[in-house]
Amino acid sequence: MNVSRIAVAGGIALSSVVLLSGTAFAHVSVQPQGEAAKGGYATVNVKVPNERDNASTVKVEINFPTDHPLASVMPQPVPGWKAVVTKAKLAKPLELHGKKINEAVSKVTWTADGSKIGPGQFQQFPLSLGQLPEDADQLVLKAIQTYDNNEVVRWIEEPKEGVAEPQNPAPVLRLSAATEDHHGGGATKTDEKAGQEEEVKEEKGHSHAASDSDSDSSDTTARVLGVVGILVGVAGVAFGVLAGRRRSA
Repeated sequence: MNVSRIAVAGGIALSSVVLLSGTAFAHVSVQPQGEAAKGGYATVNVKVPNERDNASTVKVEINFPTDHPLASVMPQPVPGWKAVVTKAKLAKPLELHGKKINEAVSKVTWTADGSKIGPGQFQQFPLSLGQLPEDADQLVLKAIQTYDNNEVVRWIEEPKEGVAEPQNPAPVLRLSAATEDHHGGGATKTDEKAGQEEEVKEEKGHSHAASDSDSDSSDTTARVLGVVGILVGVAGVAFGVLAGRRRSA
């Protein structure tokens, strides 16, 4: 009996740990598609899981930091959801492509419009972001999740290194090191390299063509000289035969 009770208790404890672990990791997060480099542009997915068994998510709000404002935030259309972009005036204008930007996006809100995030499901909301800050290693995007039973979960606690993850951590976008050219400089260098390789190929082609042409000319000259030599030889033989006959006569 004691062994059975211990086994049952252990099973309940293990199940509780698994359930709590699943709940802890099932939070709103942001994941870049490819690279999110400092000073560049990036496409990210806001991943929103449903943590409730008896309610569906009907609204998601992502708030952007004011200390590192983003001039451009564009949501990709998601079927069954309506997206609204809210902007706010900046105390200090941004310089972007030689222009002054007096306002930046403060938040993006998705509201269910024929669709929901049901129990055991998740939804991704793609965003195009830029220009990313050059003086920050990450962006904290605080999120607010609303269910159809009017429950609101605020994912606004900023995670910190060396400290246990908070109960409701805010989504964090990690930024990678800046590239030489934020707008595809690598592609330009690749094209330039390809052009140089093409020029080298063309030069080699011309050299081969010239060599072939010279070879053809040499061959033609040799053939002509050969034919002329043969004709001269034949003429010499014929002249010798005729001369011999005249002497005999």
